[in-house]
Amino acid sequence: MKNRSLVSIDDFTSDEVLKILDLAAEFEKNPVSRLLEGKVIATLFFEPSTRTRLSFESAINRLGGKIVGFSEAGATSLAKGESLHDTIKMVSSYSDLIVMRHPIEGSARYASEIASVPVINAGDGANQHPTQTMLDLYSIRKTQGTLNNLNVFMVGDLKYGRTVHSLMMAMSRWNTTFNFISPEELKMPEEFKIYLENLGLKYYEHLDFTDIISRADIIYMTRVQRERFSDPIEYEKVKNVYVLKNSMLANTKPNMRILHPLPRVNEIHTDVDSNPKAYYFEQALNGVYTRQAILCSLLGIK
Repeated sequence: MKNRSLVSIDDFTSDEVLKILDLAAEFEKNPVSRLLEGKVIATLFFEPSTRTRLSFESAINRLGGKIVGFSEAGATSLAKGESLHDTIKMVSSYSDLIVMRHPIEGSARYASEIASVPVINAGDGANQHPTQTMLDLYSIRKTQGTLNNLNVFMVGDLKYGRTVHSLMMAMSRWNTTFNFISPEELKMPEEFKIYLENLGLKYYEHLDFTDIISRADIIYMTRVQRERFSDPIEYEKVKNVYVLKNSMLANTKPNMRILHPLPRVNEIHTDVDSNPKAYYFEQALNGVYTRQAILCSLLGIK
């Protein structure tokens, strides 16, 4: 995997994904070392981020690496009109690897073709978020003991949610049954459903999940993203359609776990937090170990 970029989860084979998950488990046992000593990692966040940026920076710091970059594009030469092409070329000469989040779909692939160092896609518009997918896979395997033959519920914004798009693509490798729960306005795009049909995998679409929640192994909640709506009225119509409450979990499977890429707004009530089936904060912590594994794999250190 040395010197390769991670733009889409499809850039890695299933075996390579599993190797990264195994390596993440090693980092969970021993997260602090000097493996990245002497390495400079550029974090370019053209779009706001809290968990992704901080977990990458935590991963780098715990491994002894150095960080350059920005979390606000307005404070850079981009505000003066510099192109993405020139920014990437410049930063490539300053760093050993680039982590980039950008609001435009396809920007990460473009950056990987320009850069002379590996590029990690930390989210490009509504397209993909492969490192989130890796930590989601790690969280699923850790809580379920397997990735095979699970029933995964994806709830909320399935149209613009890059995390659900990436996770669906990844979990389709392990004979997953999918249940898509969303309002009509935010349904899973047709191209993803066609993808599952071509693989012969089962998926079901619902407007509500109250009566079927007992079937779930994983409930993957997502927020309705205000920033993806050009019309604020459309956002207001759907923002609180699904709210998961503790009372709804009474008849769910013992192994069921609730995941969420965060940030949470209203879609998971705070009374769920104390339920042992709530796993979203542990999931966020898993992001540090998983991103340590990804960084070391792409740099050829592990």
